[in-house]
Amino acid sequence: MTDTALVVGGTRFIGRHTVEELLAHDYEVAIFNRGNHENPFADDDRVTHVEGDRKDETTLRAAKLSVEPDVVIDCVAYHPTDVETATEIFADVDGYVYISSGSSYAAEEIPKREGETPLEPCTDAQATDDAHETYGNRKAEGDRAVFAAAEEGVTAMAVRPCIVYGPHDYTERLDYWIDRVLTHDRVVIPGDGQNLWHRAYVEDVASALRVVAERGEPGAAYNVGDRRALTLRETLETIADVAGVDCELVTASDDALAAGDLEPDDFTLYREYPHLLDTCALADLGWESTPVDEAMERTVEEHRESDRDGSEWDPGREAEERVIGVKETL
Repeated sequence: MTDTALVVGGTRFIGRHTVEELLAHDYEVAIFNRGNHENPFADDDRVTHVEGDRKDETTLRAAKLSVEPDVVIDCVAYHPTDVETATEIFADVDGYVYISSGSSYAAEEIPKREGETPLEPCTDAQATDDAHETYGNRKAEGDRAVFAAAEEGVTAMAVRPCIVYGPHDYTERLDYWIDRVLTHDRVVIPGDGQNLWHRAYVEDVASALRVVAERGEPGAAYNVGDRRALTLRETLETIADVAGVDCELVTASDDALAAGDLEPDDFTLYREYPHLLDTCALADLGWESTPVDEAMERTVEEHRESDRDGSEWDPGREAEERVIGVKETL
């Protein structure tokens, strides 16, 4: 008998890949969203679109009644009340999976481990906020809502991705670096290039969501990220390698960056202190990650076909050229 999956969201990035993952594993799939974004499955008769606002409890209940899902993947729960409402409505499904975040961790530990590394606190004001600064607090409180629901008998789990990259990434953070490597012979990297901000290939996140829905322990959270984490330098070297281009990587200290009125934080995906998630619990469920070279090759290939260039993250090429000029005189 074919299982039915309801994906809350399902059209942009993680949700889009999750739908494809579920279809590849013979699920009947329905997506629930407001219809504000182009639906890549509009012409796919295997995917049912139920229109509605997940903030509207009535329409969410109606979606449950019309779809009768066996599993629910919640891609767009950004406030704790979203999770509380969803775990109540979908209390009888075989698996409810909430997409949390590595940002929910409150301590800088290497690596961050589920059940060991403490989570961010969340005040009442933070719980209803929409600011970037409270994102981790809200995600952590969503985790706690999952734990509370599981204590009441709900088969609810959380998945905590780190920075997600891959085809159709609307954040364009990695697109900035891909565009730099493909466009310029020399690319400035802040610091020594050894900074580590763990990333997760989007198809691996999608498979993690399915695996956790099928095999996860109620009340558990599972980190997801590339099984081989790359430094920023290694990331750019991998991009150049899979793209078949030559690119000189110019590392720049704070003093060198100052020549272009730049700071390390002006560069996307730079993080001074390492951010690394332990993914052993997820691997123990049978989940496997895509080799990073293969994941990057697919990512670069789709980038070339897209119109994304990450320009919103651009610190300014003229400023970088001044930094490169200073480095050449040393």
